[in-house]
Amino acid sequence: MAIAEEKKAESGSGGKVDCNFFKLPFRRSTVSVHRHNPPTSSSVSSVAKSILPTRRRLKLNPSNKLYFPYEPGKQVKSAIRIKNTSKSNVAFKFQTTAPKSCFMRPPGAILAPGESIIATVFKFVEQPENNEKPEKTGLKFKIMSLKVKGSIDYVPELFDEQKDQVAVEQILRVVFLDPARPSSALEKLKHQLAEADAALEARKKPPEDAGPKIIGEGLVIDEWKERRERYLAKQQGEVVVDSV
Repeated sequence: MAIAEEKKAESGSGGKVDCNFFKLPFRRSTVSVHRHNPPTSSSVSSVAKSILPTRRRLKLNPSNKLYFPYEPGKQVKSAIRIKNTSKSNVAFKFQTTAPKSCFMRPPGAILAPGESIIATVFKFVEQPENNEKPEKTGLKFKIMSLKVKGSIDYVPELFDEQKDQVAVEQILRVVFLDPARPSSALEKLKHQLAEADAALEARKKPPEDAGPKIIGEGLVIDEWKERRERYLAKQQGEVVVDSV
């Protein structure tokens, strides 16, 4: 009976298909098109800087360590040679994780292309606990560089004013040497410290006299001769006055 009624309902509709089914609204699929702008030169350069290693402006000797003689209770010294290997003036600056017990001489400077300097680092060595020698130390030094233009005097504020141009040249690890045990590192340290002391004494001396001054077209002025001529001229003037 149910099957017969279904067939009767189909024959009553005349076999027509409900057209309202095709009148259902269709959603239009919206395709979003993103336009990719070409990368700018600044963005490319920033990406390149983050990928490529920074080209060093300074050559350090030793390259990655600072050697100190291990003498507890005393102030000890280390030395490092810093050379400008770039084609422009470069300022360098020291930083340390222990500013209260360490200081550098000089703490910073400006080097011309090819110029080098031996910097001296001072440190007070504290007494260890249980007389143990320090095998490892967390003390580190950082050397930073900055390219500068023209002939300007060094001031530490240069690195604050141009932070985006500052490069970290090297982080130096501290190594203690036994002064009673000969080693190549200890001999090299002694040699560099002697060079640093000699350079410091040379800077303290006044510049030597370069000899007689040359003025105009090769005229040589002798100070003694000039003084004698003035004396003779003064005497002649006095004689003339007396004769009148």
